[in-house]
Amino acid sequence: MALLHPWICVLVGCFSASLAGTSSLSDLYPPLWKESPGQFSDYKVENGTYIIDPWTYFDRIGAYKILINNTAKFFERFAAGGEQNILWGLALQHGWQYSSGRLADPKQMTHCGYESNRLCISVDSWWADINYFLCVLPFLAAVDSGIMGISSDQVLFLPPLVEQTKFCFNLSSCQSSHPELMRKWNVFYQHLQSPFRSFDDLLKYYWDAHTSTLQDTYRTFDDRIQCYSKPERYFERNWLLLLQYLNEMRFPTTLTRTHEFQQGLPDRMLASGDQAPFISDFTNLQNTVLFALNLLCKVDSATVSWLPACSLAATYPRPSVVRRHRLESVCVKDLKTLDTGADEWKMELKGEKKMHSLPVNDLCKSVVIRFALNLSRQHKNPLSVGR
Repeated sequence: MALLHPWICVLVGCFSASLAGTSSLSDLYPPLWKESPGQFSDYKVENGTYIIDPWTYFDRIGAYKILINNTAKFFERFAAGGEQNILWGLALQHGWQYSSGRLADPKQMTHCGYESNRLCISVDSWWADINYFLCVLPFLAAVDSGIMGISSDQVLFLPPLVEQTKFCFNLSSCQSSHPELMRKWNVFYQHLQSPFRSFDDLLKYYWDAHTSTLQDTYRTFDDRIQCYSKPERYFERNWLLLLQYLNEMRFPTTLTRTHEFQQGLPDRMLASGDQAPFISDFTNLQNTVLFALNLLCKVDSATVSWLPACSLAATYPRPSVVRRHRLESVCVKDLKTLDTGADEWKMELKGEKKMHSLPVNDLCKSVVIRFALNLSRQHKNPLSVGR
């Protein structure tokens, strides 16, 4: 991954949307942030235990709000106002899932998540189930670390109506079912409370806990994937792959950086027939990011990967060795779909191979980086079909 950082720069830095029109940081908050619970007393209490229903958007986003409020003081040394709190990434991710309709029932057998019951979170949603563990585990680990100001037996997350054995609901059950994940989140909070903490170290421990949580839980919900359109299924796999790359580069999941990054994510579910970069109701940025993600997964799947990025039926993990000319063919074939000088880029790729001895997947990424940047800067490309 010699060129990992500039490759991801295409997706999270070079294509970041400008915040020039933002009047205040509060404009960047997740949907319904101000209306959601912000302290434990906002939740129902039974026998001295706070009851959080993670299957409603208000309650789950409220859990993130309480987590951010209680950890804000530890990030003041990096910047005033709490903007540098790297737990914002979790809250904003959930907000994007809500606003893009990804928390709704993908089977469309119920009204959960749709207009008549918009705040409902469906247990059949792949996105909602994956996110559940990125909410409950860091939240309960924070309680266990003493950051939240309550004892470990004072909070309970309600189970869904079905498939309850796939989830944990309080500190003891989560420690029992996911001991290593809880340990990693606790390590993060231990370093967060250390007077010698550095921002880079916090990112390291945060991303270790984050990606470990994904790796250990996403297979539990593989059955959900078949409920989605083919483009959305591939995007789900690409999303997991992208987060692994963000982990490698220690992407700072602060409020502004995460908000910028999410401007390139699709603002609705992908439907059958959607093919980036030719999705007419998507912005140029969204089309470009989706196209780059599709190409990234093809390159990554030719190397040892922790998930089957492109093949939904692949074996876990799927190591393979692909010759240089095959990867070159993959890159140039996708570039040709844009009908924008693929032969020129193919020649450049060949030229790079003579000049450098980089692995072919990094060479491919290097060419795509400059290709994508060229499209973004000159705006002379088929991406202009977006709004």
